[in-house]
Amino acid sequence: MALPKTLQPGLTPDELTFLAEEETIDIVPLFSMTRVRLLGGIYGPFQPPSASRVPLWLALSLKRKRKCRIVPPEWLSVERLTGILKDEKENAEGFERLSTRFIETSKVLLDVASDDLSQPSILRSLLKDLREVRQAKIRIGLQSEGVMRGSYLQVTNLTPLELSELKPFLVKAMTMMQSLEPRQEEDEQDDAGQGLGVGNGYGEED
Repeated sequence: MALPKTLQPGLTPDELTFLAEEETIDIVPLFSMTRVRLLGGIYGPFQPPSASRVPLWLALSLKRKRKCRIVPPEWLSVERLTGILKDEKENAEGFERLSTRFIETSKVLLDVASDDLSQPSILRSLLKDLREVRQAKIRIGLQSEGVMRGSYLQVTNLTPLELSELKPFLVKAMTMMQSLEPRQEEDEQDDAGQGLGVGNGYGEED
């Protein structure tokens, strides 16, 4: 469900990934160091085998330098994602509540730290299935009566990335439908006027 650049007025996936990397995550450092002060705060001390909580961007940087092991978030496991996928399929009326940045976070962790994840190939498959189920619901929602009438679409529990993908389509569809409403009202008024024998300016023939 990727969008062409001309339909991306909001934040891009790369920008949303940048924001996701400000989220914190646990690491097990492979080095010893006292606390370090960064722009985002003070982190540490780093003393293996104790875990430390740091921003995701720092964890990725240390991982690339082989200075830490990343502890995956609790939802990024085969057992947890299997349950989430099952609940998502069974929830026909809405979307399951997920981690706000689950798409961006899971992607960078699988790209950079797959060796720290259990069964990464299965995780990729489950995440792909989860994305496809949610995207199918979005497509169905875009065809709902609420959208066709230009009024609303159920977006509760969609993530920022999913909303950014959806926004251009939704805005375009609702704008199009709303633009038809005044014309429909005018047609109804014209029909009512004709029913009363007025509106043509010529009167009735004898």
